[in-house]
Amino acid sequence: MAYKLERPPTDFDSGAGLLLLEHFQMAYVTNDMDRARALLQQRLGIREFARLAGETEGGGFIEAEFAWVGTIMYELVCPRGPGSEIFSNSLPRTDDFAMRHHHLGYLVHNQSQWDAVQANAAAHGFTIPAQSSNPLVDVCFVEVPELGHYLEYLFATEAGMAFFDSVPRN
Repeated sequence: MAYKLERPPTDFDSGAGLLLLEHFQMAYVTNDMDRARALLQQRLGIREFARLAGETEGGGFIEAEFAWVGTIMYELVCPRGPGSEIFSNSLPRTDDFAMRHHHLGYLVHNQSQWDAVQANAAAHGFTIPAQSSNPLVDVCFVEVPELGHYLEYLFATEAGMAFFDSVPRN
């Protein structure tokens, strides 16, 4: 007999807590995109990814691949060089293959939620070590040291939502 998990509704009140937004993403950082993708494909069953890549403001390079599995989008990030420290600092300083959990991603639906994320982080003394904007999303990372990973908040533009919709479903 097949069962479907009925999830309780939420009002996504980021003002009440940083985890009270739409969690939709699980991200890993790696020093070898080909090996990380192969691990997810060959050993963990994710078949197909969408890719984004580009230069960082500091002159480095970021490569990212995305895949939907149900309601969770998996993201692989491979950072290189200046401007990618928010990602590369999570990796060990070695030439050996590494892949580490980096962040949980939360979708921000409107400006009031975005403002509440910023205010809530400040009110609880959490740092925002990185914040950026591009044609797809406004992004901010919040560091909650006790969690051992970042919380990433993405306030997507129409183009960003179209990209999320284009990511392969596995």
